[in-house]
Amino acid sequence: MKEPTIKKSLENFFRKDSAAGLMLLFATVAALVVANSPISELYHHLMELHISFDFSSLSLDHSIHAWINDGLMAVFFLLVGLEIKRELKYGELSSVQSALLPVIAAICGAALPALIFWAFNGGSQYMNGWAIPMATDIAFVIGVMAVLGSRVPIWAKVFVTTIAVVDDLIAVLVIAIFYTEHISMFALSIAALCLVALVLLNYRKVNKLSPYLIIGVVMWWAVLESGVHATIAGVVLGFTIPAARGWSVQRLKEYAREGFELFEQAADEDLPVSKEQALHHMDRTIHQAESPLHRLEHKLHTPVYFIIMPLFAFSNAGVVFDPQIMADAFTSTLTWGVMVGLFIGKQIGIFSATWLMTKLNLSPLADNKETWKVVYGLALLGGIGFTMSLFIANLSFDNELLLEFSKVGILAGSIISGVGGYLLLKRRPEYSRDSQPSFDVPEQKMAQ
Repeated sequence: MKEPTIKKSLENFFRKDSAAGLMLLFATVAALVVANSPISELYHHLMELHISFDFSSLSLDHSIHAWINDGLMAVFFLLVGLEIKRELKYGELSSVQSALLPVIAAICGAALPALIFWAFNGGSQYMNGWAIPMATDIAFVIGVMAVLGSRVPIWAKVFVTTIAVVDDLIAVLVIAIFYTEHISMFALSIAALCLVALVLLNYRKVNKLSPYLIIGVVMWWAVLESGVHATIAGVVLGFTIPAARGWSVQRLKEYAREGFELFEQAADEDLPVSKEQALHHMDRTIHQAESPLHRLEHKLHTPVYFIIMPLFAFSNAGVVFDPQIMADAFTSTLTWGVMVGLFIGKQIGIFSATWLMTKLNLSPLADNKETWKVVYGLALLGGIGFTMSLFIANLSFDNELLLEFSKVGILAGSIISGVGGYLLLKRRPEYSRDSQPSFDVPEQKMAQ
């Protein structure tokens, strides 16, 4: 009797907007507990176990930690690529007017933390970590906003999500340009040929996902071997997935009408039409109603946010709370550069850019006290770096001690930013209905 109740409770949990953030939080806490427990050696040993795949002359041999960071995270970046393309084609980034505010806010929110890190660490051995405080973890931010419920207006959720998409694009470009150690032209040539094949598939309007994914796996291997970080292959693959439906609206209507007629015929016992035939017909209608991009995005959402990102957090967030390491961390400019960059740089960058754009009448936001409370709360939440910050930290440092200092700064900056943003937004009253401004018409101000 209890099984259906437990199953229903789990289904309800995974439907919540806050679920992904809570899973990340759980994985982070688990990593911290395990890393500071008697089984910490087992935890680190497990992460360094090697898994190999041999295909005739091709051999892939990496640790579990590397498979998560270079393999599974490529799937995360594939989803990022799909989301960026969707926003560029249909969302808030589809026109210059609609994109202006979130793009400027995201750029300032990424540049200022990097400058703060440079102010702390310019000319030192730590400068390779300059990009660590640039990123925002959208899963955690959405999770916090979901917990706050109607205290966060709808327009704010759209605004911060769009900033996060631009933020991800900036992070992808930074990784591709600045975190590439060596280049193998042969492997890069194979990746380029894969890209040409993917573009050709898109041009020929091939709507099946399997050819794209097969070529995408080959491209991932080629990029991995080339020296460019393998996750870039995920983003590139995402950009080549078709965003248009295979069928026109008129054809979909006609096909759906045929399906309805098949259901009616299936109900008539004298006609040789089965319910399975009718269901198959309707399934194809639904399949053709979605573009390959939307289909893949929906399929990836659950495994990425509930499996891949928690696994990444569990394998990378295990900071050891050794008194000596913690004391050294908080005397290091590396830790302070990351922490201050996330907490101060993010909030000032996002808030000041939004304020300036609004004063210049280039924003749909109302210039009033309540709006600025919400914007400031969102700017604080933007300092939750976590997933992407940890990812860039792993690219920045091979030295374990420097990586620990980076993690301390990321956790401290993210926690302070998250708690500060939550407490500020929690003071807002709940509203049953929020007005949502359109970012593409600057003159249309949000209702006062």
